Order: sequence, then structure tokens, then C-alpha cells
Amino acid sequence: MVDTISTLTEGPRWKPLGAAMPRDLDGPTLLVGTRKGAWLLRSDAERSAWATSGSMFLGHILQHLVLDPRDGRTLLTVAKTGHLGPTVFRSTDLGYTWTEASRPPAFRAGDAHGRSVRTVFWLTPGHADEPGSWYAGGSPQGLFRTDDDGDTWAPVDGWNDHPMWGTWAEWPDQEGTPDGSMLHSVIVDPRDARHLYIGLSGGGVFESTDGGTDWAPLNAGCAADFFPDPFPEFGHDPHTVRMHPAMPDRLYQQNHCGIYRIDRPSDTWERIGDNMPREVGDIGFPIELHPRDPDTAWVFPMDGTDVWPRTSPDGRPAAYVTHDAGARGPARRRGCPSAAGSP
Repeated sequence: MVDTISTLTEGPRWKPLGAAMPRDLDGPTLLVGTRKGAWLLRSDAERSAWATSGSMFLGHILQHLVLDPRDGRTLLTVAKTGHLGPTVFRSTDLGYTWTEASRPPAFRAGDAHGRSVRTVFWLTPGHADEPGSWYAGGSPQGLFRTDDDGDTWAPVDGWNDHPMWGTWAEWPDQEGTPDGSMLHSVIVDPRDARHLYIGLSGGGVFESTDGGTDWAPLNAGCAADFFPDPFPEFGHDPHTVRMHPAMPDRLYQQNHCGIYRIDRPSDTWERIGDNMPREVGDIGFPIELHPRDPDTAWVFPMDGTDVWPRTSPDGRPAAYVTHDAGARGPARRRGCPSAAGSP
């Protein structure tokens, strides 16, 4: 998973990705979490040369690496380590040093479902008026919160112990995805800290208007083609859900069964993926939004055949962009290889 930032003013000991260091480090910075560790990459203002922080957590699975936008220097990462298991690390010097959480996300002792955290998968900073707060999502599909910048975590009981949790999360059937079902795409409304969205893969999109005490499905209009009833109230498989920062009433979703947009207060998603080229389809994993234009979004389609090979359609990787919120067919972006394996 990759997050892009452009406001780092301090950092680790940068090393050139090439013969010489960039003339400056005034360009964007990429936070890169992988199955073999994490890296920070930073460019000059022209994006012509890059430097790297070097590897962090080499050999460990880094699920998510996020900068706190409220202070511009605190990093949190969720890791699945060889000996510590699923945990959270925090850095206040942009990755130069790290401290593990003294109490990582975990279900409460004596959990009624017998759940234990297998993976911490997702991080979201809390509301701007709640410094130090973060949310984490994991597998099984639990939701957790910290109010001390990631040192101690507590379950969000309104979700984890909701009477419908076992049904919504399809418990104990957790084999629908390769690494188990996951809670992801935790979204905090910038206008209201009590207004939250989450995504369950599988399960669907859910909304809380009271800070996580109660929840309701938000899946009308979304297809679930793998069920006898393709339009159930819940049970869907969203891969990524995004709220536009400049237009918080607009959400986009890349689902296992299409690309969708919703403009609240509507409670029904529109399948804008129907406007993708038919030979490409609208199956994929990420959807990314332009930070200032609510009508612009990018998707990266995958082969949606029955065997789901997780490759680009016809082996031709491409990003597709819409500039009208999906109202018409998107344009194909240039710059990707013409075929898988091409230079």
C-alpha cells in the first residue's frame, strides 16, 4: 500500500537512488509498505531524481504506513512480524526510530466469539479536533482505537460486540479472501468526529453516526454477484472505499463487483463502472481520488474472469481516469507497459 505526501520537513538519513543526491528534497514523498519491509522515497521539486530512507522493518510484512496530517511528522505502521505477531509501531522522527505499541490492538479477554487478532491491516488518523486519536482495522474484522498516538489500543465495542457482528462479518467463515476477511477503509467525516464509515471484505460498507456505538449497512445499489440474491442488504466485498476530502458527502468505492459512487444524503450507490470499456470491466482493488477535484478518480482494473488471476486484463496494465465522477467512459492513462513483462 502506498500513500503520497508532500509536506515532510524533516526526515531520516536520505540516500540517493542513483549516482548523486537530488539537488533538493522539495518534491513529493512516497510512503511504501510492502511484504518485505517499508521505505520512504523522496524527490526533488522537478521529480527528476529520488532519494530513499533505506529499508525499515526489513523482511516483515508492513500492511499500512501512514503519516499523521495533524502534525506532519508522526508515522504509524501496522506490521505482521516474525516473532511479535500483528502489532503497531510509532515514529516521531519520520522513520528514523520506532517504538512498538505497549498495548497493540486486541479483542477483550473472554471475547464472546473467541476472536484473536491475526492481522492489523488498516490505519486512519482520527478527527482534527482529536489529536492523538487513530483507528485500526484488522482480521478478523475488528475495529480498534487509540487516543495516545498509537501506544495503547482499545476495542471499539459498539462494532466488535454489535449483536449483528457475527452475521455481518460472516463469522466464523473467514476464508473468503487469501489472508482472511478484513476491516479496512476506516473513514472519519472531517465535519463530525462521530460520523464514521468502514468497509468489510467481505461484508460490505457500514456507517455510524454516534462515534461507533451503533452501526448500519450502507450497501443499497451495490451488486454481490456471488449470492443467489445479487442485491442483499449486506455481504458485499468492497476492496477500497474513499471519501473526497473537498466534498465529504461524496464517496467512491472499488468493489469486487464494480466501481460505485454515492452522494449523501442518498443511501444508494451508483455503479459508475458500467461506463468502463466492456472488454476491461470494472473489477479491481484500489481507487484513488484527486485531492482537490471531487470529479476526478483513478482505478486500476484487474482480470475479473471466474478464476480471478489477479492480473491486468489481457496482461496489459493500465490506469483509467474519470474527470466527470464516472458519468462517461474513462480515459486510459499512458506510461504503463504495453503488456505484462514489457520493459
